[in-house]
Amino acid sequence: MSSTGTPGTATTATTMKEMTLRGIILGGVITLVFTAANVYLGLRVGLTFATAIPAAVVSMAILRYFADHSVVENNIVQTIASAAGTLSAIIFVIPGLVMIGWWSGFPYWTTVAVCAIGGILGVMYSIPLRRALVTGSDLPYPEGVAAAEVLKVGDSAGGAAENKAGLHVIILGAVASAVYSLLTKLKVISDTVSGTLKIGTGGTLFSAGLLMSLIGIGHLVGVAVGIAMLVGLLISYAVLLPMKSQDKAAAGDVLSDVIGSVFSHEVRLIGAGAIAIAAIWTLVKIIGPIVKGMTSAMKSTRARREGVSVDVTERDIPITIVGGTILVLLIPIAFMLWDFAHDTVLSGSSAGIITVSVVFVFVIGLAVAAVCG
Repeated sequence: MSSTGTPGTATTATTMKEMTLRGIILGGVITLVFTAANVYLGLRVGLTFATAIPAAVVSMAILRYFADHSVVENNIVQTIASAAGTLSAIIFVIPGLVMIGWWSGFPYWTTVAVCAIGGILGVMYSIPLRRALVTGSDLPYPEGVAAAEVLKVGDSAGGAAENKAGLHVIILGAVASAVYSLLTKLKVISDTVSGTLKIGTGGTLFSAGLLMSLIGIGHLVGVAVGIAMLVGLLISYAVLLPMKSQDKAAAGDVLSDVIGSVFSHEVRLIGAGAIAIAAIWTLVKIIGPIVKGMTSAMKSTRARREGVSVDVTERDIPITIVGGTILVLLIPIAFMLWDFAHDTVLSGSSAGIITVSVVFVFVIGLAVAAVCG
């Protein structure tokens, strides 16, 4: 933490309302809506979107009707709503327990506990990493930078008109998407086309669709992410699948079934391997920032104990509180692991499994927070 300021120095931001009841309620409502949308899209196409920018627009459009609103209050709302982009990713993990047959359904309170404890743990880990990965890093953070610019513009003199126009665009897009979805469900128009293309003794699959939701996601994630997905699609369907499916179809086999099997059992695994390597490489690169973040957090705590007053926007929760919260959260995590393992084939060695798993969560949680936070 920067040690700017002197003991007793007043901060300019303390006069602004930041954490308000209306902001928390508005952030919760926006989070509920965006999480539902993200869960649907994640299950439909395997892709979720960051919610900071639309949340900032909606927040400013609503809070501008209150005379005492501020940019920091809008920032709290969009920060709360940003959880919708990360919390919804649980759909990529929890269903795996059902797919392997360990669960026959989704126990509600267990799922709630996993989301709540995991979310708080991630926030606690992200606090000491803030300066290393945000203020002291060359990472572009396109979503965060864009959200900050939206908040600054909305707080300017001419921001009210832009807030209103932005909200109108969101409403118009929602109505257009709803009408299009209704027409596709009524079979008035078609939203997808797919088929099989024979190439040599093998072939490939093609599928195209038009979803208003994906157009909106494309606008949010930007050109770079879109190009990356397009390149991955071309590598999979235009190179790997035709190559891997050669001479796989026997007499009497249905070509589409053979190609689909090759994709599921070979091509898809190559993609999964690429994701795994990218994750490992990212973890290796952030070891340095993690150490710097922890060191900076401890220096910040010592400085505040010495009475150094800094601007409110530069303050972090003391590292002692962060560390204590993390250690306390390991207790319910251990209990959930016990509940997961007891009365199963793992019950005989549950003590060792729980101990190793808790240590794993404690260590890897920091790395995961650095990657995802």
